[in-house]
Amino acid sequence: MTDERQDAARQAALFYHANPKPGKLEVRPTKPLANGRDLTRAYSPGVAEACLEIKSDPKLASRYTTRGNLVAVVTNGTAVLGLGDIGPLAAKPVMEGKAVLFKKFANIDCFDIELAETDPEKLADIVCALEPTFGAINLEDIKAPDCFIVERICRERMGIPVFHDDQHGTAIVVGAAATNALLVAGKRFEDIKIVSTGGGAAGIACLNILVKMGVKRENIWLHDIHGLVYEGRAADMNPQKAAFAQGTTDRPLSETIEGADLFLGLSGPNVLKPEDVVKMASSPIIFALANPRSEIDPQAARAVAPDAIIATGRSDFPNQVNNVLCFPFIFRGALDVGATEINDAMQLGCIEGIAALARATTSAEAAAAYKGEQMTFGRDYLIPKPFDPRLTGVVATAVAKAAMESGVATRPIADLDEYKRQLDGSVFKSTMIMRPVFEAARTAARRIVFAEGEDERVLRAASAMLEETTEVPVLIGRPEVLDMRCERAGLPIRPGRDFEVVNPENDPRYREYWETYHTLMQRRGVTPDIARAVMRTNTTAIGAIMVQRGDADSLICGTFGQFLWHLNYVAQILGTPDLHPVGALSLIIQPEGNLFLADTQIHAEPSPEQIANVVIGAARHVRRFGLEPKIALCSHSQFGNLDSSSGRRMRGALEILDAMDPGFAYEGEMTLDVALDPELRERIFPNARFEGMANVLVFASTDAASGVRNILKMRGDGLEVGPILMGMGNRAHIVTPSITARGLLNMSALAGTPVAHYG
Repeated sequence: MTDERQDAARQAALFYHANPKPGKLEVRPTKPLANGRDLTRAYSPGVAEACLEIKSDPKLASRYTTRGNLVAVVTNGTAVLGLGDIGPLAAKPVMEGKAVLFKKFANIDCFDIELAETDPEKLADIVCALEPTFGAINLEDIKAPDCFIVERICRERMGIPVFHDDQHGTAIVVGAAATNALLVAGKRFEDIKIVSTGGGAAGIACLNILVKMGVKRENIWLHDIHGLVYEGRAADMNPQKAAFAQGTTDRPLSETIEGADLFLGLSGPNVLKPEDVVKMASSPIIFALANPRSEIDPQAARAVAPDAIIATGRSDFPNQVNNVLCFPFIFRGALDVGATEINDAMQLGCIEGIAALARATTSAEAAAAYKGEQMTFGRDYLIPKPFDPRLTGVVATAVAKAAMESGVATRPIADLDEYKRQLDGSVFKSTMIMRPVFEAARTAARRIVFAEGEDERVLRAASAMLEETTEVPVLIGRPEVLDMRCERAGLPIRPGRDFEVVNPENDPRYREYWETYHTLMQRRGVTPDIARAVMRTNTTAIGAIMVQRGDADSLICGTFGQFLWHLNYVAQILGTPDLHPVGALSLIIQPEGNLFLADTQIHAEPSPEQIANVVIGAARHVRRFGLEPKIALCSHSQFGNLDSSSGRRMRGALEILDAMDPGFAYEGEMTLDVALDPELRERIFPNARFEGMANVLVFASTDAASGVRNILKMRGDGLEVGPILMGMGNRAHIVTPSITARGLLNMSALAGTPVAHYG
């Protein structure tokens, strides 16, 4: 990197830490404090009730305070990253960053605590005194051997988990990477020879965990800055190193590396030479984890050993060994079962969870976060990426299970499957609300045809459908392209074997399809030549014809192109006197609550009749999610106070609905704030037909509906499910180009529910 680029990167990092406000953390209340009533509950006299409950039963602290989800990151700054002993104050940015990772990856609240104490026993005394505040302690960046002393004392005296991440976090991720590297190499823990450089906390912890996984202690050769660790050596020894002493004399790395299966480096740059790699066993496993410069450049190692399996501590090479794969999730599982410690069983459970996830199909979310990187299990993909959202559910559940089985859980979880679903629901925003839809979809194996089958998002959705539903994906696309893109995306599915393919360039049903299309469209100006051309080139029309003929049950299209363009073909081919597009309904999932919006796509300025149909359709679809609709008819007019076009049309729709008595709650016309603020609505219109927030907003124009939809998605941290095409009997749904692979999976579940389930 040039000096100019280094300076630019430095300035960018400093700007990040200083703006828009200093640091990376802030404290926010979780309860309202808006009036005197709130104050009396939050503080005096109401707070006394919580205090007395905890005094009578200390376990209730996890119910009435944040303690059960609060971790302390504690350091004295004596061994910070690659910076060394920089002191506690200079270490604070690192500890703040660690706290942010806890929150981001596992939704664990965290305080960073930097202590000006270098005596390990006094440091341990201070940490032990923190126990009433925290549910767990994460020790960080404390030099060896002091870290061993501090952790031992804290574990002996404290009744909450104490975890030195520099040791055990690194060891767990190394254990997961080694598990999968040995699978790739066809070797076993009990048979391998290991040569390690670096006798610090992380290096010793890695060797200890590998011994617990089956490596024989006599097959481990440990080197540090003074050379080989051997019996009787005087320089810089401690009991932790002495446990791995080999022989009685010093031997160089170039000698001990002979025949080694695994090199484990947690030391410094250029410790391992290419000529050393040549001496290793076949398919050598090289974990060169020093930062920022590895013990050997991966390209140099690969040049002399093309079959080498390599991991580093860097993000710009494959197989980055990163503690963030471990510590948020091991703490998540430990906190949720009230574990008194993080023991060997929990660490091994964490290892297996991480390793198993890498062997599974890559998640669409991780693929999107690491676009362009190959993420198929093998030499260059031994461990999952940190932004793989499945880590929370998989790893935390494995840790919780191990804690319960090993007897250290004070709050055992009765249903681990449900626990994992809840964790997944906290990461995949749509999981919880989509559960009723997926359950209904599992009752029938419907055939869902995707018009844009060659899109990677569609391929990932099809793979997930096969894993999570009983639906049968049918993809329109060229088989060779589908096969190549499945391979490139690291998906185990293949065309013709796992899903049906409709090849627009060569399908045996081509004549039947164009003749059907011509029959439907011959009085709308479509000639046989046009029909043949459409059935070769227009995948939306092909998919609609498949549904019309019964070759598929539902069509999903729209991953590219304009909504109304797709709607034109859907309505032409699948429309009947009873089936016609009524409106588009979008579910926006938000932290504050879920909202359904309509009509976001179809009727630019709907008539009263069209609005009434949208309301009825929206109510029917909202009930598919297990919710009771409360529908607000939204306009600029407020209960008749303006004689505007939108107000008149909403009042007309209200009259139509009143005459029908449809059996669900609706009210209008009203402005958006009145729909969402019950207290404001009570003041303005005390006789409203429903209480609380509206959960469905029906607008008087697509401009308003789609505008609110996009604002909530882009500025309100909202996730869209939809658009759901209402009025077509679930025979087709048209998505938008911004949809994700998970969004397509959600739409397939909606499409996979037979009409009888919600009609």
